Amino acid sequence: MSNIEFSKAEKELITRKIQVYFSKELDQELGQFDAEFLLDFFAKEVGAYFYNRGLRDAQSVIEAKVADIADALYEIEKPTEFAR
Repeated sequence: MSNIEFSKAEKELITRKIQVYFSKELDQELGQFDAEFLLDFFAKEVGAYFYNRGLRDAQSVIEAKVADIADALYEIEKPTEFAR
């Protein structure tokens, strides 16, 4: 897995959300540098957990869709004298 990287706009938005969270929930002011540092820490140390969860969720959706397709193909299969 490559490093989790965000565009400048994404990083600014996420950093601002971190600052707002600290202000509202923890009653602490957090500067932009500290918020970016915290974002980088979480991306490096826990980002892979969220990334992997997203992959597993996507895989579950794909597996369900493939099963639906297999069922649909079975339903339109024509009977023959050959057994499967």
